[in-house]
Amino acid sequence: MDSFSATLLAFNLALLLFRSAAISDSLTAQNPYLRDGLSLVSTNGTFELGFFSPGLPSNRYLGIWYKNRRGPTSVWVANRKTPISGSSGVLVMNITTGNLTLFGHNSTVVVWSARLLRKVPNGVLQLLDTGNLVLRDRDDENPQNYSWQSFDYPSDTLLPGMKLGWDLRYNIERRLEAWNNLNDPSPGDLSWRMELHEYPETVMWKCSRKYVRHGPWNGVRLSSRPLAAAPILNFNFVSNENEVYYQISVVNKSHSVMLVMNQSTYTRILYLWSAAERRWRVYTSLPRDYCDNYALCGPYGYCDIRVTPSCKCLEGFKPRSPDTWKTGEFADGCERNKLMNCGDEVGFAHLNQMKLPDTKHTWVNKSMNLEECRQKCLRNCSCMAYANTNISGSGSGSGCALWIGDLIDLKLIPDAGQDLYVRMLASELVMHRKAHKTGRLNSKVKIALFAISGFGLAIIFFIGVYIFRRRSTIKDGHEKIEAHHLELPLFDLSLINSATDNFSLNNKLGEGGFGPVYKKYIYKSLNSRVSLQMDKMLHIWCLGVYLSFLLDLVNFKLTDKTQRQLLSWSNRYRIICGVARGLMYLHQDSRLRIIHRDLKASNVLLDMDMNPKISDFGLAKTCGGDQTGGRTLRVIGTYCLLQFFYSKFYDWKKNSTLHFLNDRHGDYGKKEICINISLLCVQQHPNDRPTMSSVVMMLGCEIPLSQPKQPGFFIENEGIEMKRCSSEDKSTSTNELTVTLPDPR
Repeated sequence: MDSFSATLLAFNLALLLFRSAAISDSLTAQNPYLRDGLSLVSTNGTFELGFFSPGLPSNRYLGIWYKNRRGPTSVWVANRKTPISGSSGVLVMNITTGNLTLFGHNSTVVVWSARLLRKVPNGVLQLLDTGNLVLRDRDDENPQNYSWQSFDYPSDTLLPGMKLGWDLRYNIERRLEAWNNLNDPSPGDLSWRMELHEYPETVMWKCSRKYVRHGPWNGVRLSSRPLAAAPILNFNFVSNENEVYYQISVVNKSHSVMLVMNQSTYTRILYLWSAAERRWRVYTSLPRDYCDNYALCGPYGYCDIRVTPSCKCLEGFKPRSPDTWKTGEFADGCERNKLMNCGDEVGFAHLNQMKLPDTKHTWVNKSMNLEECRQKCLRNCSCMAYANTNISGSGSGSGCALWIGDLIDLKLIPDAGQDLYVRMLASELVMHRKAHKTGRLNSKVKIALFAISGFGLAIIFFIGVYIFRRRSTIKDGHEKIEAHHLELPLFDLSLINSATDNFSLNNKLGEGGFGPVYKKYIYKSLNSRVSLQMDKMLHIWCLGVYLSFLLDLVNFKLTDKTQRQLLSWSNRYRIICGVARGLMYLHQDSRLRIIHRDLKASNVLLDMDMNPKISDFGLAKTCGGDQTGGRTLRVIGTYCLLQFFYSKFYDWKKNSTLHFLNDRHGDYGKKEICINISLLCVQQHPNDRPTMSSVVMMLGCEIPLSQPKQPGFFIENEGIEMKRCSSEDKSTSTNELTVTLPDPR
């Protein structure tokens, strides 16, 4: 009798003896099988290995999950594509070779088996406290010399310590693939994997096309990753002759986190376990915003989420298909203003804060410095750009990457990103430098200013002193204060008086909790230095004090009953999308997370091109970068008119929106999308509400809409539960409530 038959015989005989076997963390030669109904639990009790049914009770899977935690807890599945019918499944470890085999259908059909790197005659299969299931030789002096491990074959989840990438020695690709749906763990069409070429990078794929590109590792971070004020994760990247992989670890060892691919929303979600609430909270998700979509702006186009439209051409380039750009289709990208030939005199435009282009067609030398890299690119007519591969340290960086051919998937990432040097004709390079030196000025600029009370001025004074003491610099003989990542120019009161005609009521646009808002023209001749600074289009949010300097502000708002009729639904939809992107930036991309808490139509200003500007941050709340949510017991801002809205605009019997808006505007599809998303955003339970990144993608039809639940039409005595940035709200401010009468438009 061979060893395999002996193992099966021993198993069948022992079934009668081990139906109530004690749970442990490992299988050994003395107990080499795990049947349905039993499980292994890691030493610290965090993870459990066993059989489960995510959907139909008759379909059984062998997997690993977080023990005693509700929510999305499954982290690994062995037989993703081949469920076991009924409870006949059993995992068997061969006592001679150590091979792992999963049987189903009364132990007669093999549904899964492990690929061992070597035989382990005295094997032990152990579930570690990291969530890794490992097979090793008990006699091996190196306890980490695994013959097989589940971390080499991930499902849809990346845990701290796991490697996303390649083991080149054994040709093992470690990739993540989303579950097909909540009831079916078979691979869906959303995946995350490492692209192997000269300059490796990770990419999320949707079906057979690139969906989100993370950018290459630059020695400090991924080039697409914004800086975080208080990160909860450390990131590591390894690339050598044996392995190429990306890895995460937690900053605080007490934190439990997992990165999960979500097929239903086409996002990669970072979950953080909240011990206080006993549930998983969404910390961040990817795509973060509209600009994360791969190659959105085409070759030589870059995406800037702060403006509308978000796609722009690099300096020296123009839209390849201007007509399609006007309709919001940017995939054709940009082309040079002037044709560049190999013998032309060229130079390089210095772009900063950029997500580096797709690295598929690159040449890399890790020992070159930046000047050597420049010369290498100059000598190659096909080289369109160059950059350092490593920006760590206090010097100018090291290593060289050359981009051969078109530059694709560029994105502007304020206060992060990387320096990129793009090949340009020498004649256009002079114009490029001149434009960046002098700035581009409009003949007149309109300014919105707050008339602030003495108390408000005192707050601004102390904030200004604090910021100045921490981050002041001197440039061109003028003081310049850097407030986190924006420059704040200082204006004399006499200049403000002049700009507003001594705060004339004729120039009053409206009034908020911090005072009236005024508009006035400032001409170039008034103050050239101010005009130059105004071109930066500044927005400062700091401790509840809001100053907004807006270019080309027009004197009407969304709530103006007469002028709002001039808005087509196409413009309205663009405004809604712009506001959503602005909120997404405040919620997850800003260094300090900012919750507005009083967003309404009267707090949205429009410029001459109908670009929305979120205003009135008087009730805003700032959060630390590591804060992900919470609740407050007081109603903040304007009451939700839920009962009025639900009763008027949604047909619960047909589960669809009602056509209530002005018919002459047409485009019911966009209206219904907006209503549907609005209902999702005001669901009673926070878990049912989408994140702003999901809202942006739903507005862009990147992910399917979810159906809202029918509301309970009540307000609990302790207050409305809302998503907040801290678990406690101890504010003593009395200015916490504004009331707006229902006036649907």
